[in-house]
Amino acid sequence: MFTLKLIIMTALTSFLITPLIIKLSIMTGALDKPNYRKVHKTPTSILGGIVILISFVIGLFIAHPVEPEIKPIIIGAICINILGVVDDLYDLKPIVKLIGQLCIASIVVFHNITLDLITLPFGIVIEFGVLSIPMTIIWIVAVTNAINLVDGLDGLASGVSLIALTTIGFIAILQQNIFIMMICSVLIGSLIGFLRFNFYPAKIFLGDNGAMLLGYIIGVLSLLGFKNITLISLFFPIIILAVPFIDMVFAMIRRYLKGQPIMQADKSHLHHRLLDLGYTHPQTVILIYSIGILFSIASIILYLSTTFGAILIVLLMCITIELIVEFTGLIDENYRPLLNYINKMIAKYTN
Repeated sequence: MFTLKLIIMTALTSFLITPLIIKLSIMTGALDKPNYRKVHKTPTSILGGIVILISFVIGLFIAHPVEPEIKPIIIGAICINILGVVDDLYDLKPIVKLIGQLCIASIVVFHNITLDLITLPFGIVIEFGVLSIPMTIIWIVAVTNAINLVDGLDGLASGVSLIALTTIGFIAILQQNIFIMMICSVLIGSLIGFLRFNFYPAKIFLGDNGAMLLGYIIGVLSLLGFKNITLISLFFPIIILAVPFIDMVFAMIRRYLKGQPIMQADKSHLHHRLLDLGYTHPQTVILIYSIGILFSIASIILYLSTTFGAILIVLLMCITIELIVEFTGLIDENYRPLLNYINKMIAKYTN
């Protein structure tokens, strides 16, 4: 019951704050103006992250968690939001932004939150030792950028994050991890209230300040939830965040194959490809939501499965990812090995 009240109160907070931040954006000129890479047509507020941060902090004040892990979450959230605001206003160079992200991710390590070990089948345990520090930092930065890259359509990153947080929160309930469930509830409420203004046609965008904020917190939460992990549970956060990870990883592959810098922005992300296939703006967002829900359900089934069942689910997820990549032309429009094979088999047995 307290969790439901927490979600309602933070949702109401973000719902009431958002119009004020929109007015502040107009007064200060903190607006995202249309260009050839963007699909919106009118200048729109880019300070959505401030809405999420304020409602998140207010929610934490209400929830009053006592765990020491809350300190690096709050400090890092504020720092990543400031970095994002500066980037939104002054368009930082990618390398500068990356250095900032690495430094902020180090806050978590400084507070002794690291990915320590992995348990393999037959009781084999691998301890990461000093490698736990870079692995932790890389994980948080990867999630931060994955959420940021998927933020290309109205309500997309916030909705995908909402789905991921709901899944992490549900698994936290199964693990009886009250702290993670509480943090997820606060952010879920914040996003619900914010989505009223962020969904198509958006009156406010997350901006880099909001997308990186969500990515940072989700990265830390997934790390806390699956800290000392097994080989199978290693896939939980990856599958929960499948949509942003698919977009990020295959964007890097696509740019590498084309001889482009992997950090260079383009218009070939998953949402761009779906728009090119003829889906409307809201249809594309809802379709990606559906994919995110599919993978989230798979992660919960994976959590509850035996080792054999888990391996089977991971295999099916890999096939699904490959089909998504080929169908949307995420690497290249001519890259369709699995679809071509399926078409050949269909033709073979129907002729």
